[in-house]
Amino acid sequence: MEETGLNIQELEYIIEHAFREDIGDGDITTNNLVPENSVAKASMTAKADGVIAGLPIAEKVFKKLDPNLIWKPLVKDGDTIKKGDVIVEMQGSFRALLTGERLALNLMQRMSGIASETAKYVAEVKHTNVQILDTRKTVPGLRTLDKYSVKTGGGTNHRIGLYDLVMIKDNHIKIAGGIAPAVEQIRKSIPSHIKVEVETTNLEEVKEAVFAGADIIMLDNMSNEAMTEAVHLVDGKAKTEASGNMSLERLKGVAETGVDFISIGALTHSVKALDISQNIIL
Repeated sequence: MEETGLNIQELEYIIEHAFREDIGDGDITTNNLVPENSVAKASMTAKADGVIAGLPIAEKVFKKLDPNLIWKPLVKDGDTIKKGDVIVEMQGSFRALLTGERLALNLMQRMSGIASETAKYVAEVKHTNVQILDTRKTVPGLRTLDKYSVKTGGGTNHRIGLYDLVMIKDNHIKIAGGIAPAVEQIRKSIPSHIKVEVETTNLEEVKEAVFAGADIIMLDNMSNEAMTEAVHLVDGKAKTEASGNMSLERLKGVAETGVDFISIGALTHSVKALDISQNIIL
């Protein structure tokens, strides 16, 4: 599992929790209809075009039910697939193939949906140096998988949680008495390697953030014209991140303002799953 870049311990926890939720004491339908030692073959097929993600996770689901299952992927995570493409072939316990089917598909379909959507946004700005960022707008408990899927689709992970990057927003600024006091106060308390990002909504706040020494300046819900001017004001003294209601239609214009990053909550908070089916071959 090391090739996925996922935390194995956390992945085990996710799958164990999903098993408890879905299987509980056991699959009473399958276990009472399918002979215990019966073997079958199965395949997964794409029912839509997209980018595949989650194959190693699906494999882990099935192999927790049948450690001897033969897993033959025909593509790898990050590959572009077409409707009708066979993604993977399997052979093993008939019970395992049926019991693990929905969980494996649920995970792969969501992950592939995120990777596919991310790839669309990345392609839209490929003529620039902009990086597409994800956000914390993920399914609670599945952030590791959501963010892995963004990377698989060619995007870049923003902070993982509240602990690995300082994000000073409007309410923080209010309680601290301004952008400069907020940055100064936080710098006294954090390790030097942790970056400080400040949310701004107008050019005056951008100037304050530059003066305060922010590492990253978020340009929140600004017009393209304002962002272009903000980039000139920052003049390389910090990285700039465009944020707020980013759509695929607007993306090219935002990227051409010269910002370094564009963060997009829609990559994970309302993504459409990529349709994948599993077929049993007796």
